[in-house]
Amino acid sequence: MSNSDIDPPSLYAAREPIFPRRVHGWYRNLKWIIMAVTLAIYYITPWIRWDRGPNLPDQAVLVDLAGRRFFFFWIEIWPHEFYFVAGLLVMAGLGLFLFTSALGRVWCGYACPQTVWTDLFILTERWIEGDRNARVRLWNAPWDFRKLRLRLAKWSVWLVIAVMTGGAWVFYFTDAPTLMRDLLQGHAPFIAYSTILILTATTFIFGGFAREQICIYACPWPRIQAAMMDEDTLTVAYRDWRGEPRGKAQKDQSHGDCIDCMACVNVCPMGIDIRDGQQLACITCALCIDACDDVMDKIGKPRGLIDYVALSDEQAERAGAAPKPAYRHILRPRTLLYFVLWAGIGVALGVALFLRSPFDLNITPVRNPLYVTMSDGAIRNTYELRLRNKQGAAQQFAVSVEGADGQPLPDAQLVLEGVEGDLMPVPADTTHTQRFYLTAAPGSALAKGVRSDIRVLIRDTDAGVESTVSTVFNGKSN
Repeated sequence: MSNSDIDPPSLYAAREPIFPRRVHGWYRNLKWIIMAVTLAIYYITPWIRWDRGPNLPDQAVLVDLAGRRFFFFWIEIWPHEFYFVAGLLVMAGLGLFLFTSALGRVWCGYACPQTVWTDLFILTERWIEGDRNARVRLWNAPWDFRKLRLRLAKWSVWLVIAVMTGGAWVFYFTDAPTLMRDLLQGHAPFIAYSTILILTATTFIFGGFAREQICIYACPWPRIQAAMMDEDTLTVAYRDWRGEPRGKAQKDQSHGDCIDCMACVNVCPMGIDIRDGQQLACITCALCIDACDDVMDKIGKPRGLIDYVALSDEQAERAGAAPKPAYRHILRPRTLLYFVLWAGIGVALGVALFLRSPFDLNITPVRNPLYVTMSDGAIRNTYELRLRNKQGAAQQFAVSVEGADGQPLPDAQLVLEGVEGDLMPVPADTTHTQRFYLTAAPGSALAKGVRSDIRVLIRDTDAGVESTVSTVFNGKSN
């Protein structure tokens, strides 16, 4: 037989569907709480109102792309302040490093959107089709009216959840009540409908059908986490030195505590056996801990056969010693360094946020021409002033000028174009452009100097906040 007659082995394996069994316990309750809180935040936040005054949006959290601003309750971030967003992203990354180095993939197991929505879809599936055994029987049963009815009911609820998910996302980018009305009346922009459609489809497929495959094949984090973990990281593990060899007859002392009941496997949303050791697919959701502890209670064995365990404790536990307290694994140089960096960036952002000026200022000399000689010999320079009023109310700004040394310039006269006096009105939350003229008296130092450094002062007459900008006055050379 030639080699060409031998079929090469297939490298493709069809997905085996996973039907997690419901489990009760501390970690399952924690996951329920986190799921409820995160979903409530996601769905409800766009509908929270926040009064910022007239002419400003009253949505508490809004990414205003048209106005190029981000509103978060009382905080308003402008485009040039993107460093706040960058800082938050850096904090998110450091936070992920911190939690992973201390407790493994707790983000994946408890707060990742894929985990949260998959939990919600499995909850719906269990509510309609029953627990694990009932779902397995239904999967293997031939198609009939009952199976079709249950499938359509489940898919309908999934679709409602998916539409709510996609809809909630677009509400963050415009006024939620207005967009909801336009969506129902068919008047919303095409981008809103297309975004909802795409997010609905991805939520429906990822949460309903792909599930664990997203974590295993699409997400890069399982492959990165190894660099974040070390021998002191607490992660979900099986104490094989206590559980092996497995056996059903517990009266036989030659067997370990594991009775091979498969409870840990049946509750795993990833379909793995934690007793096989650390695996890329494990998201450390700890549901296997709840399942195993329940079995240990029933057979009269101590809990913790499956638990949060650090590799550095293995040798001590094998020798019969007690493991180190959890806080000693968490509070160590690596995690403390991550925390200091994380907290330092947070403090710096907070200080920068609360010390920032309520207005931004930019002054540009008009250089064509550099100066104008008046009929009496005075020298006049023209400037463009751009002031962004970041406050929720219209403000009056006083404009004055002084020398580079901070001393007054009695021989210089400042005139605001189109404005009487030195008070410049600026509407709320807008950028105002104002031209002004600075005239130096004949024979003064400014008029005779080729190039003189000066400072323009802008003062918010209501808040009393001042800002200065250095610029130059071009005089007539001798």
